[in-house]
Amino acid sequence: MLHGETVHSPLPQDLPWWQPDHFVFFSVLYLVLFIIASGMGYCVVKAFLDTRKAEAHGHH
Repeated sequence: MLHGETVHSPLPQDLPWWQPDHFVFFSVLYLVLFIIASGMGYCVVKAFLDTRKAEAHGHH
């Protein structure tokens, strides 16, 4: 932990963010991870809702 650091972040603390290649790489990385997690979350919620809907209509 760095002196005076109070906030924990998923971003690496020792990278020179002013360099465009680091900024672009990690921006795209976290964007892709967010898109994948959002898609998986959507599928889980849709499957759950479809299951509840089928149970309400008496289908097993």
